Amino acid sequence: MEESPHKGKTGLKRVWNALFYSLEGFGAAWKHEDAFRQEALLALVMIPLAWYFGGTAVSRALMIASVLLVLIVELINSAIEATVDRISLENHRLAKRAKDIGSAAVLIALINVAVVWGLVLFG
Repeated sequence: MEESPHKGKTGLKRVWNALFYSLEGFGAAWKHEDAFRQEALLALVMIPLAWYFGGTAVSRALMIASVLLVLIVELINSAIEATVDRISLENHRLAKRAKDIGSAAVLIALINVAVVWGLVLFG
C-alpha cells in the first residue's frame, strides 16, 4: 500500500501546512455543519461565563475544557459522517452504525458539559 504523496513534508514546513489545513477544516465545519456552528456559538457564550463563574483556575479550566471537548468531538463526528457519505450515500446498516456512534460521542460530550458545569456551579 502506498503512502499519501502529501506525507512527505517535515519540520516547520509540515507544521505551517498543518496550520492552514486546520483552518480549512474549521471553515468547512462552519460552512457545512449546522451542529458545529451552534456548538461554536454556544462556546463563545459559555467560555466567558466560565471565567466569570468558575471561581478557581481549576474550575475554569474544567468548564472550558468540557466545552472545547464538545467542539472536538463534533469535528470528529463530522469527519466520520463526511467519510461515510463519500464512500456511499446508500442506506447501509454499517454506515448508520458509524454515524450513530459518532452522534452518541457528541451526546456524551454534551452530558459531560452539564455534569462539569453543574458540579462547579452547584457543588
